[in-house]
Amino acid sequence: MVDVFLTPVDKYVLTPYVYPETWKETDIERQIVSIWCLVVIGGLLLYFFIAGSAYLFLFDKEIRKHQFFLPNQEWIEIKYALTAIPWIAAYTTPIFVAELRGYSKLYDNIEERGYPYMIGSVLLFLAWNDFAVYWVHRALHTPLLYKHVHKVHHLFKVHTPFAALAFTPMDGYSQSLPYHFFVFMIPMHKLTYLASFVAVQMWTVFIHDHYYVIPEWLDYYVNGSKHHTDHHMFFDYNFGLYMTLWDRIGGTHRNPSANYGKGPLDQVRKQQESKQQEGKKEDFIETKPKAA
Repeated sequence: MVDVFLTPVDKYVLTPYVYPETWKETDIERQIVSIWCLVVIGGLLLYFFIAGSAYLFLFDKEIRKHQFFLPNQEWIEIKYALTAIPWIAAYTTPIFVAELRGYSKLYDNIEERGYPYMIGSVLLFLAWNDFAVYWVHRALHTPLLYKHVHKVHHLFKVHTPFAALAFTPMDGYSQSLPYHFFVFMIPMHKLTYLASFVAVQMWTVFIHDHYYVIPEWLDYYVNGSKHHTDHHMFFDYNFGLYMTLWDRIGGTHRNPSANYGKGPLDQVRKQQESKQQEGKKEDFIETKPKAA
């Protein structure tokens, strides 16, 4: 997958302008440096574009009034993400180098296996992620791993889209491993894998945006923003990635509180209504004529 970007960057930027002629494109040391830089830059651009867009256009800013929303929380989330991304890139670079050097089962031409296989591989990729990430995520909630790896992400009980990557490097890396391992087990078209990988990153942001676009009748099947909001609020529920299947099998499913008018946004609105009613009562008392 990385050669989709690295090949043109090598040809038009790195080879003529950055690296000395003696450092060949096939040298593994050069590939390690180049891939790490590309992953960091790409990760940052993708993070700020997707999370920033979700924050500007989808995220309901009213939730910032919630009692659990931290002062300057957006900046805290971004700080953790900026710290994590270069380290995650470092941990992941050996996997991308192995892909680049032909050790994965990624292939170039759709005609090699046909369109039905390509579509089936995407569905299998999603199913595998849903299964594997559920169990990785649930393992991260065991006491030892939670304390040292996953706790940072749960500093944000009421999160923003920027919390999608606000975690320790090992947390983000461990939850991304299923995506990378898949193409070493199952053949997948390179561009299809790239598109699927980007879609996964988008989904990770969208389940943190408090934009409840999934209709209530689909909540039985889809682990959307409402489910993940409850995961942050109640900790031991809704570990899934896309679907609710493994939460139901594992006994960790919780129907979204937002469906019962008890989600964080509902709490903020009720609090605002209560304040308004108290204000009206105070105005009434102040303006009530005194007895003669």
